[in-house]
Amino acid sequence: MESDKNSKHSMDIDRVAMLARIHFSDGEKKELARNFDSILKFLGKLLEVNVDGVEPSAHAVPLYNVMRGDESGETLPRELALGNAPKKRDNQIIVPKVVE
Repeated sequence: MESDKNSKHSMDIDRVAMLARIHFSDGEKKELARNFDSILKFLGKLLEVNVDGVEPSAHAVPLYNVMRGDESGETLPRELALGNAPKKRDNQIIVPKVVE
């Protein structure tokens, strides 16, 4: 049974490594397989926890919109905004082209 789990983990590790373009040695793969087992055992323990009546949440504490209001005000002077730009032209920052 242990070899079945390791071969399944090995396939998962090989696939993730291929997608991430990472090469793992055989020893690293064995270590990752052991780590997968530990993680899966921990997740199994989480499944045992009674969560009846617990509302799903994205955070441990309630969060509300913490951004400031959109109010007009003084702006940064153009000279100061462009002051550290490596390249500039016509009051604009020049950036490298990223799309052909």
